[in-house]
Amino acid sequence: MSAKGDGSKLRQTVAILTNVAHVSAPFLSVFLIVHLSAPALANLGGSSLSSNVMLLGREYYQTAFGERYLLFIPLTAHVASNITKRIINPRSASPRKITSTLSLAAYSTLLVFLPIHFYTHRVFPADPSPPIFAVGPSEVDYEFIKTGLARFPWRSWTLYGGLVASVMLHAVEGAQIIRASRFASQKFRMRPRTRMIVAGAAVVPILAGLWTLSKEPLMVFASLAERYEAAFTRSWVYRF
Repeated sequence: MSAKGDGSKLRQTVAILTNVAHVSAPFLSVFLIVHLSAPALANLGGSSLSSNVMLLGREYYQTAFGERYLLFIPLTAHVASNITKRIINPRSASPRKITSTLSLAAYSTLLVFLPIHFYTHRVFPADPSPPIFAVGPSEVDYEFIKTGLARFPWRSWTLYGGLVASVMLHAVEGAQIIRASRFASQKFRMRPRTRMIVAGAAVVPILAGLWTLSKEPLMVFASLAERYEAAFTRSWVYRF
């Protein structure tokens, strides 16, 4: 096969992968809006409102259908398509450099903050070994978050702050790329400084909500707080 044919095939493959990455992005955006609205609303109604919103959100992203088809599959498709593009076409202008804000935010989320968050808040609380420290799904609400902020303050703030900041930076940078690729008009383009301001504006109410939660007294029995702590300390991050 000629070099021209190989190049054409590569461009077609990259175009397909780009479309996969772009189509999966709205699913992840909806998840983020639903998931992050709970801590943001703590500014208005404290942990009670946050927990209620979180329970409603679980109907979207923690059902058998929603978690698989509205979260995990879009996330896998988004990550796999972008990594594959970088592998098969590393010298092209797209994907962006690995040192770009888009890439750094993506890899810090994927390799550092997201795994710790997922295991700490989803996997470890349900771990039945030993059974006495297992936390049922119905028991994991924003009192769990408050316990982490109270008992492990600097680690919790570092991890929550890093996760929210990296996710928002990636989301804003990614939205700019999708808009620029779908619309030729310059009015859809934001300058780097503007994108940073937009990301910061999204981060502030979420972290302010967590600050509001951290100022509330813990409203859990000592036995449940002990199980919460055990769930956190199953992660190496909370053990040193």
